[in-house]
Amino acid sequence: MHQGVSLGDGYMTRILTGGILGTFMWANVWFVIWPAQKVVIASAEQVAKGGTAIAEAAAFGARAGLASRTNTLFSIPMLFFMGAASHMGWLHNGNNDAIYWIVALVIMLAFEFNMLVGTGQARQKFLSTVSGTIHMGLALAIVLYVIGAVLN
Repeated sequence: MHQGVSLGDGYMTRILTGGILGTFMWANVWFVIWPAQKVVIASAEQVAKGGTAIAEAAAFGARAGLASRTNTLFSIPMLFFMGAASHMGWLHNGNNDAIYWIVALVIMLAFEFNMLVGTGQARQKFLSTVSGTIHMGLALAIVLYVIGAVLN
């Protein structure tokens, strides 16, 4: 029990779904985006001092951009589920929490894997534009909502 709310309660399922997405976003910033940006900044400083650019800086910049777009994608379902915790009390009130969590985590991890594996256009096509990123974020929110409604 967490302040009178058990982990099996729909409120906890909704708030934790948003919280896990937020945790992925935090990890993307601190373990992918910021280290990559330090390389890009160091390269820019070298060039500004008359040196040569760091060869890997472009690849690091692309990785940081992809992680940033993944965070934008995650922000939409994160905000939805954080708001749903208080305003959609009927959502995720079933007894199949384990099944929901397995499916939801596999989907979330698939997006993380997509971001970590590479920057090839075939796999990241939906993240190549702002509208594609927003549409995919909306689609992820809908998919997680439907999975919760069907499985839970």
